[in-house]
This record gives sequence, C-alpha cells and structure tokens, in this order.
Amino acid sequence: MTYDDNNVFAKILRGELPCHKVYETDRILAFMDVMPRGDGHVLVIPKAKARNLLDIAPDDLAELAKAVQIVGKAAKSALAADGLTIQQFNESAGGQVVFHIHFHVIPRFDGVALKPHTGQMEKPEVLAELASRIRAALQDS
Repeated sequence: MTYDDNNVFAKILRGELPCHKVYETDRILAFMDVMPRGDGHVLVIPKAKARNLLDIAPDDLAELAKAVQIVGKAAKSALAADGLTIQQFNESAGGQVVFHIHFHVIPRFDGVALKPHTGQMEKPEVLAELASRIRAALQDS
C-alpha cells in the first residue's frame, strides 16, 4: 500500500482543513479529534508522510512517541483525568480508518466508558475550550 496525499490528515497538515491545534513542532502536530471517544481526545501525527507503523521511518516514530508522551501528560493534567488510553491502528484489518499514522490520546476517568465511534462530531466551541486547557497544561510543564 502507498501513502495517499489526499487523506484527511495530509489536508490538515497542508492547511486545507482546519483543526484545533494542541501541540506542534517542526516534525509533529497534535490536534483535537472532531469525533472524540472521550473528553480531551487528541490525535498526534508526524508531519512526515507515513501510512502507519509498518512504514514510518524509525526516527520519525521516535519523535512521534515522544510527542504522544508530552501530549498525554498535558491532557491528563489539564482534565484531571485518572488515566489515559493510547490507541494506534494499522491497516483496515487492524482498525485503521485514516491512512496517515496517528496515535489517539484519550484521557480516562474512573467509571466512565469510552464513547462509541459513531461519527458524531463534537461542537467546535467544546473542542476549542478543551484544546485551550491542554495547551495551557503544556505551557505549565
């Protein structure tokens, strides 16, 4: 399988689609999932073109893993979460839907189940507020 330059995350990286940014470096972008499975659900992606874990360059994967940890700590702190769920899927059979490697960082709360992935979009103002809280936690760290 080859990388598709027209996937939704490639369009976000090119500025063709909007996102609620949480964290950005020269190699990484993290932004709010518009169809969150929980409050504070963030997607962390590399700027490098990589379909998934099976084809990403090792140094890009290392930067991605570092960013997942940074964002995870900030999201947990910002939302006073009890824990985190980190998810990453590879190919259709593995559950991957967008074919640009990404990690889901989902703050978790005791006794609160993940929402099902229904395709229902969150209100932009809710995403903006959560993104602001996570960015503030990043600055405090």
